[in-house]
Order: sequence, then C-alpha cells, then structure tokens
Amino acid sequence: MSEIETFEEEDFQTRFSGKTFRRILALTAPHWKWVVGFLTTIMLVSVLDAFFTYLGKQIIDVGIAGKDISALLRIFYLYGGLTIIQSVMVFLFIYLAGILGERVRYDLRRNMFNHLQDLSLSYYSKTPVGWIMSRVTSDSDRVAELVTWGLVDTTWAVMNITTSLVFMFIIQWQLALIVLVLVPILVYIAIQFRKRILHSYRTVRKLNSKITGSFNENITGVRVVKSLGRESENLAEFSHITGEMYKASYRAAWLSALFLPTVQIVSAIAISAVVWYTGGNFTSSAMTIGGIQAFITYITFMMWPVQDLARVYAEIQLSIASAERIFSLVDAIPEILDRENAFDPGKLTGDIQFDHVSFSYDDGSPVLKDFSLSVKRGETIALVGPTGGGKTTIVNLLCRFYEPTSGSIKIGGCDYRDYSLYAIQSRIGVVLQTPHLFSGTIAENIRYGRLNATRDEVESAARMAGAADFITKFPRGFDEPVGEGGNMLSVGQKQLISLARAILAQPEIFVMDEATSSVDTLTEAQIQKGMEIMMNGRTSFIVAHRLSTIKKADRILVIENGAIAEIGTHAELLKKGGKYHNLYTRQFRNQMTEAYNPLSGQAATSN
Repeated sequence: MSEIETFEEEDFQTRFSGKTFRRILALTAPHWKWVVGFLTTIMLVSVLDAFFTYLGKQIIDVGIAGKDISALLRIFYLYGGLTIIQSVMVFLFIYLAGILGERVRYDLRRNMFNHLQDLSLSYYSKTPVGWIMSRVTSDSDRVAELVTWGLVDTTWAVMNITTSLVFMFIIQWQLALIVLVLVPILVYIAIQFRKRILHSYRTVRKLNSKITGSFNENITGVRVVKSLGRESENLAEFSHITGEMYKASYRAAWLSALFLPTVQIVSAIAISAVVWYTGGNFTSSAMTIGGIQAFITYITFMMWPVQDLARVYAEIQLSIASAERIFSLVDAIPEILDRENAFDPGKLTGDIQFDHVSFSYDDGSPVLKDFSLSVKRGETIALVGPTGGGKTTIVNLLCRFYEPTSGSIKIGGCDYRDYSLYAIQSRIGVVLQTPHLFSGTIAENIRYGRLNATRDEVESAARMAGAADFITKFPRGFDEPVGEGGNMLSVGQKQLISLARAILAQPEIFVMDEATSSVDTLTEAQIQKGMEIMMNGRTSFIVAHRLSTIKKADRILVIENGAIAEIGTHAELLKKGGKYHNLYTRQFRNQMTEAYNPLSGQAATSN
C-alpha cells in the first residue's frame, strides 16, 4: 500500500480545465470526417424533431380547426417523408459515432502502450501497475465515450434548445423572450453543479485506481497472502478503500439526481408563464390553439435536453478526470533519452570502462561512489557481496536502464550515452533472478528476442541452454503453452527458457543477475553449462549469491557499500583470506549443513 500512497502525490485542480478539454477534442483530429458526419446528422435529426412539432401546429390550426382536408393530407405526406429521412439520419449518426469511438480508443491505447515502452525503468519502480492498467483500460474507455456519445448528447441538447427558441420566436416572439430569460438561469445552475460533480468524480477516479492496484497486488501475491493468513487484514484494508469510493460515488450520484428536479422547477415556471400569458391575452395575442400546444412542446424540448445534461455532465466530468490521468502518463518524460546525435556503432565488442561512476536513486542516497572498473573484451566479471551493496545497480547502469549521476561508462572507448538506446539494449542479453515469460508457447518465448529465428535455431538454443530435455517431455513439446507469466512451469524451467532466449538473441554482452539463486542444484548445473556456452567469446557480467557459479570467472569483485572491497580470481581471493574467503567458507558450511540432516542421519532432499 505504501507504493500507492507515495504515488498519490499526483493530483489535479478541481477547476474545469479548458486545456484538457481541448486536448481531448484534438484526439478526433485524425478522424475529422467521421466527426463532421455524425455531428451533421445529429443536427439534422434535431431540426427535424423541431419541425415535426411545427407540423403538429399546422395540423391543428390548418387541417383540423380550418377543416382543410387537402392541406391536412399534404402535411401528412410531408410528415411521413421526413420521418423516413430522419430514420436514416439516426442510423448514420449512431454508426458514425460508434466507429469514431473505436478509432479514438484504439489510438489512445496504442499511444499509451508505445509511450510506456519508451519510459525508463525508474518510472515502473515508483508507479503501481494498477494505476497504469486503470489508465490504459477504464480511463481510455471514458475518454472515447466523451468524444463520441458525449458530443452526440451535447450537440443534440444545444440544437434542441436552439431550434426550439427559433420556432418559438416564429410563433410568438414576445412570449419567446419570456422563456429566453430563463436560459441564463439554467446555464448558471449547470455550471454550479458541474463544479461539484467534477470534484466528486475526480475523487472517484483516484480511489478506483487504488482499488485496481489493490486487486492487482492481492491477485499476483495470492500465494504470500494465503501462506501468511492475511485474508482478513487484506479484506479490512480493501473494505476501507471501497467504502471511501462508495461515499464519493454517492455524493456524485446525489448531485446528479438533485440537478433534475432543479431544472424541472425552472421548466414548470416557464410553462406557467406561457399559460398565464396566453390565458390573459388569448383573444388579442393571435395565439392559436395549435400555437399554444406547439409552444408548450417547444419548452419541453428545450428543457429536457438540459435535464439530460445531468447525466451528460457527470460523464463529461468523469471523462475529463480520466483524460487528465491519461495525459499525465503520456506527458511523463523518460529519464533516459537518446542524445541528439546518438548513433548505432554496429557492434559493442570493445572494452568496457566504468570511469569514476557515482549513482543514486530518487531518494538521493548514493548506491555507487566513485566506482571505476576496466573490463577487457571477452572477459567474465563476477559481482558478489551483501544485498544492497550495488551489484545489480552496476549491471543496470551497464544496460543503460539507468545512467550515472556522475562519471561515465565507455564501450569501445566511446561514452555509451553517445550510442542510441536501441544500439546498446538490443546487443545485451540479460537473464534475471526472477525470469519472466510471456503468454504463449515455449517456442514463442525463446524466439521473443529474435523473431526471424527458424525452428531449428530455437531448438538448438534450447539444447545449448539445457532446456531441450524437459521441453520434449511435454505433450506438445516446444508448442506447449507456458501460461500467464510462465506459471505453468517451475522456476528452474523458466530460467532455462530465459537462458535459451538469451542464447538465441546472440548478444554481444551477456548479463546474469542472480540467475541461479532460486533453483535446485541439478538445474543450477544445467544453467552453468548453458552459461559457459553463452559466455564463450563474450564480455559477461555475473551477479551471484551462490559462489559455486563463478569459480571460473576471470575476475571476481566483492562489492560493498557501492565500492570494490576486493578483486581477483577465485583462487587469489581464497588465498588472501579476506571478505570473499569468509563469504565462500560460510556458504560452503551452510551447504554442507543442508546436505546432511542430523535428525535423520540421511541426506536432506532439496526443493
């Protein structure tokens, strides 16, 4: 929960933002033909609605009161023809609005997905997954609804009010002026309600993101939840968040509901004014029965759209709050960017040099301090030491997931910031402590970093990684689905597939970050064989807690407090009897203790 609370510093003003609304409307610019199409058709539908009421006046005054049968027939024919035209217009605006909504939704999600891939690793370290998912899914839906059905409802409302006023002035301009005076009152009421509804719905969106994040954490961490018996505590925390969202949603719904009767009271005043005026001046006002009936209908036509804006306003405010959050994601600037003249050197096969590198994360506390290291091409460097000493930070800097706070990293004698990000990251193979597989088959996951690889190359990489033996035992072999995140495989199997993926990508620099810390001894031996194949002729960095995996490294660095405490080969460091010797002997003793169970006198089973 602390991660979500920290990220909640992102907040917005309660004042309606015209800039945000303009940015929302700009999303429709690439599809302006569809916008013009559905706005034109909805305007025609609204004009025809108003004209039908005027025809109703003519039916009463000319056809019925005037007893002109031929005129009555002409009006009926005209009414029928216009009804057919209006039906076609209704179909068109619904169809066009639907297509526009899908296109805007597609554009939004595609742009966000694109931008998320450009953002630096630091963005994901401090941004909860639930917040990101909420923007990509529900927030994009809300914005797409605004630029389609929100525009439809708003256009329909404005046109109904406008056409009603026009026809009222045609029938009786003095009475139309009385009704017109009430329009500013309705506008004022709408503005006041808009402010309050906007504030409530922004609160709802913030709490909805919290709920999404809580769902995500509890689902992905379900094993931890159950193993620690945290169900009751998690339910209490979740109930608190949902309770807060209920209160905010209730207030928003209450304001929307209150808006309706407020507008109805104003409508009743307008209708009463018409009845009073025509009742007292019927003989002298030249108002016919049909005119009175049409006038009251036009007032209803004018007032009902305003009443409907209670729902439209609620949706518009919710959409604006969603758009603000989407734009906050889209406007996030990657911390790691290509320099203006960044280039692709073609290869990263030169020596690597860390030149007085210092680095700190957002909290400002230094992780690396004046770190210097020269690595020859093809050399294997192992990094060991206590947790938090800076080992993973070194390889993260090498992969340019982060950049040095001071100092520089050079590859082939050139500052690696002069190279493009793609040039570096596409040529570095990384196998992580917690391997991640994507939904799909085993073959698709191995081929993930090199999509043009043949099936023979995929199977060859799996054999080199030591993964082919268990893969061929599956019913579908390499076409076996791995499940979401690879949850249908063991940790060791996922690690071997990750290694095969790295081998197939043929990187020029190879990084293993705690890749054997979560696997059994047999799988560790298989990974080591794959590592030897992978490291042959490549510059390699191995971060390890299990020191048995790094004996053959050209140099071993003991990293403590962001600096090199010891450096040398395995034999040299053992002979020295320092920190590495202590780490190695302590780990060896622990392994011997685990291998023999004094309670049973038998070898303890692992895993």
